Amino acid sequence: MDDPSPKSGWLERLSALLIRKPEDREQLITLLHSAFERNLLDSDALSMIEGVMQVSEMQARDIMVPRSQMDVVDISEKPEKFIPFVVEAAHSRFPVIAGSEDDIIGILLAKDLLRYYADPEEFNIRDMLRPAVFIPESKRLNVLLKDFRSNRNHMAIVVNEYGGVAGLITIEDVLEQIVGEIEDEYDFDEEEDNIVMEADGIYRVKAITEIDSFNEELGANFNDDDYDTIGGLVLNKFGRLPHRGESAIIDHFKFTVQRVDSRRLHMLKVEKITAAPETIAE
Repeated sequence: MDDPSPKSGWLERLSALLIRKPEDREQLITLLHSAFERNLLDSDALSMIEGVMQVSEMQARDIMVPRSQMDVVDISEKPEKFIPFVVEAAHSRFPVIAGSEDDIIGILLAKDLLRYYADPEEFNIRDMLRPAVFIPESKRLNVLLKDFRSNRNHMAIVVNEYGGVAGLITIEDVLEQIVGEIEDEYDFDEEEDNIVMEADGIYRVKAITEIDSFNEELGANFNDDDYDTIGGLVLNKFGRLPHRGESAIIDHFKFTVQRVDSRRLHMLKVEKITAAPETIAE
């Protein structure tokens, strides 16, 4: 028989560690952290395992995008009116409503709008719609992830106990609970600058941007005694983790949240304003 490899996989070594048979979740977490401290797990593997355990205890209501922050397309609008909105929002899927968020008639894939440019006269948005999937607020995320995978669906509409729309959730939202923030083609590349000008007086800014760098680039005068990053400054303003689309005015700058997950703030849109600054979040 061949000698066992001195460098067996981390999963095999973890399995050996778990022979101790933890009796509850707390003991299992303790064993996992012990495995990390003994270099049987790296930090990424430990984080993902903890994320999987967390997902099994969470429900759709815990991470859904609330109804008030949903980006939707109204079936009554003409393509030339809603396409700029689709481009600005930069999502891959949009719920389509018939006048009200409680009347969702289907899901529009942004890529299907290319057919409009191929033949505007024959384009009919109703022909483009995919069926909407509705789930209760109480649906467990681990069950929802399994459904997403088996049905090859990427978005679900969350409804409350009265049948009204409470929000929406995507497969990316669930996966981010396990692996952390998932970047897409609209996010900054790690090698790109922290501050990118989109238009005159409008910038996209990473939350990790140091306040000194922000001050130098945008001519601001924020104090960095209490916070190192612009994200820390904005979080202090809200006093909580804000939702996507929320905004706050600090001095002569308006900060709008562009990307945020359940753990941290990632991206901000920053606009210079000339009016007298206000102090309340919108």
